Amino acid sequence: QVQLVESGGGLVQPGGSLRLSCAASGFIFSIYDMSWYRQAPGKERELVAAITSAGSTNYSESVKGRFTISRENAKNTVYLQMNAMKPEDTAVYYCHGRRRRVSGVEFVYWGQGTQVTVSS
Repeated sequence: QVQLVESGGGLVQPGGSLRLSCAASGFIFSIYDMSWYRQAPGKERELVAAITSAGSTNYSESVKGRFTISRENAKNTVYLQMNAMKPEDTAVYYCHGRRRRVSGVEFVYWGQGTQVTVSS
């Protein structure tokens, strides 16, 4: 059974830090590209950060320089370190895994989400 379980969300003051974790099971984690998305109330879900199976990363402009995505294949876990947080970072954060075979068949998995609130 495939599972992506996020943890580490919560309430943080502006300027503070949080680290999200996503523990994966039920698939070969190391060959999947992993990402973090977020969805704020009334807004569409957006990509925050991504890391490929080879370790290449990319970030949305809104978090570049403040957030860091990383993965630990030995623990089947992907992380999102969030620093210098702003109220506009408030959202539900989702873990996402994706693999596309050469044949074009795609496998996509989502976690259940974890709430992050940035407020004084």
